Amino acid sequence: MVTGARTAAPTAPVARVLPLLPLPHLDREFDYLVPEEFDGTARPGVRVRVRFAGRLVDGFLLGRTDASEHTGKLGWLERVVSGEQVLTDEIADLAERVAARYAGTRADVLRLAIPPRHARVESDAPPEPAVVDESAVDATPWGRYRHGDAFVDAVRSGRGPRAVWQATPGEDWPRRLAELAALASTDGRSAVIVVPDQKDLDRVVAAASDVVGAGGVVGLAAGLGPSARYRRWLAALRGTARIVVGPRSAVFAPVPILGLLAVWDDGDESHAEPRAPYPHSREVAALRAYASGCALVVGGHARTAESQLLVETGWAHDLVAPRETVRHEMPAVTALADSERALARDPLARAARLPAIAFAAARAALERDEPVLVQVPRRGYVPSLACARCRTPARCRRCNGPLELPDTADADGAASPTCRWCGTADAGYRCGTCGGRALRAVVVGAGRTAEELGRAFAGVPVRTSGGDAVLADVPGGASLVVATVGAEPYAPDGYGAALLLDGWALLGRPDLRAAEETLRRWTAAAALVRPGRDGGSVVVVADSSIPTVQALVRWDPVGHAAGQLAERVEVGFPPAVHLAAIDGTAAAIADMLEASELPEGTERLGPVPLPAGARRPFAGDDADPADVERMLLRIPRGGGRALAAALRAAQAVRGARKAAHPARVQIDPLHIG
Repeated sequence: MVTGARTAAPTAPVARVLPLLPLPHLDREFDYLVPEEFDGTARPGVRVRVRFAGRLVDGFLLGRTDASEHTGKLGWLERVVSGEQVLTDEIADLAERVAARYAGTRADVLRLAIPPRHARVESDAPPEPAVVDESAVDATPWGRYRHGDAFVDAVRSGRGPRAVWQATPGEDWPRRLAELAALASTDGRSAVIVVPDQKDLDRVVAAASDVVGAGGVVGLAAGLGPSARYRRWLAALRGTARIVVGPRSAVFAPVPILGLLAVWDDGDESHAEPRAPYPHSREVAALRAYASGCALVVGGHARTAESQLLVETGWAHDLVAPRETVRHEMPAVTALADSERALARDPLARAARLPAIAFAAARAALERDEPVLVQVPRRGYVPSLACARCRTPARCRRCNGPLELPDTADADGAASPTCRWCGTADAGYRCGTCGGRALRAVVVGAGRTAEELGRAFAGVPVRTSGGDAVLADVPGGASLVVATVGAEPYAPDGYGAALLLDGWALLGRPDLRAAEETLRRWTAAAALVRPGRDGGSVVVVADSSIPTVQALVRWDPVGHAAGQLAERVEVGFPPAVHLAAIDGTAAAIADMLEASELPEGTERLGPVPLPAGARRPFAGDDADPADVERMLLRIPRGGGRALAAALRAAQAVRGARKAAHPARVQIDPLHIG
């Protein structure tokens, strides 16, 4: 075929191309002619450049055919960017499944799945594929979990089991995941392990390297430079590394034959992608495991209601240890009302931030020359202030932001209160309600806590972990480690004690997931403590009558997750139902609903004003951010796919109309309000 001065490829001259365009109505393939000079390199999965609406755009070549159904004139494939087939058939199929699940576009999903190209890295000669020796893997520790041996055998044989794993306290979970990954990486297969943060990634990579050798493992760390990250991503694509470990985007790792997908700590918010179409790595892993038939394990010290639903519906098996094993491994957990004798000696214990029983536990561990972990909910010095007379929250007179006491304050708190939003110091603060000048701390941060503990335990080293200075681990010996939630460093020999402070600040958040998130934070810290038989103790400063506190005392995350799921079934909240959030102006929401053919049974909730923290995507819109609202659409679980399809189609209609104001769609968002 000859068109103008160019000659088309002699065989399969028509390329099916998916342009990476942001408009939902253009989320489809387009046909282009393949020039003869690109015949050898224009293969399915390569990056290409095509001309679309008069400009060059990036895209992926999905396939080639002999003829096109398009009756008009076809454009030419302008360039094959690289001969590397970076989009595999499995990932192309997964991108469509994720886009359909979250009412998004394949272009948005592929931007999350495939990193930018680096030509120099592609030209490097790849190393020889790693070989995993199955006989060197010792998976016997899995035998202490019910059905653990059967699960390991199924992973080894490639049968594709699915399980929700409840790790015991003190479990060397990176090693357990490394063992499963090694067993799943034989016979040309590969394994992908998804973790929430860099600290966990480093531990899993170290464990996997110890099991299979450093050459068989790559860590797709978010902090790597573009070239290093692309080199490791290519190692996964080419099969030279059999085990891939990384954060949420690693769930799309294009390994040749996937044998195992593992997601650790799926309740961590880091698993939720903040960019469209806002997928969650647990859900993507479930979609991929279902489509590929690979093994799937979702593990953690705590359990989400979503994971519990997988078990209760029979989609996944429960992988838990017997109660006697849990009791043998867990530390001794004490809540305030659990020690009536201590309360008799210290009547104000329930009101104290650090009661006598907490001091006693810390002192006992320090006397044994063991580190003590102190978990606090907030970083900073005094991150929240209120009027000492009327308790009205202290706000900035310039921007109405919350005032805090920075860590530049002296021992008497002489520094001026400062706005957390605009940074303005207010030395002459006066309460707008009662006119009072005195301030009191509402929440004490990690900095002030470390200062107070340093004075209480003179001569004991005090370390802090949180914010931009997160410690990966701490050495043995007596020390106090003050960490914000999620930043608790690992102690190789275990902590002698853990003090979980300000439980009310975690439990009192106005959030559907407050109880679930609090237990997850507490169990993550308590799991770092030595077993009770070795003197390990945990003191949680919260009322023991609260069900979440009782779940920690009994170490019963499964029962707590089952209770949370039952409550959500009763009130009709995810995961018992599917929920779609539409954010935009009133006109945009109305237009969106008008363009949607919502399935039968869809319930409309709202609209209500959108919280300030969720308005960021609309900052560049002509509308006043204060006018942005949220409409919720609720439907039984069986109708979730139909609801997502309707909203996806409506976005395409609005895109074709060039709607004036944007509307953001999120399916099953983590936070509703």
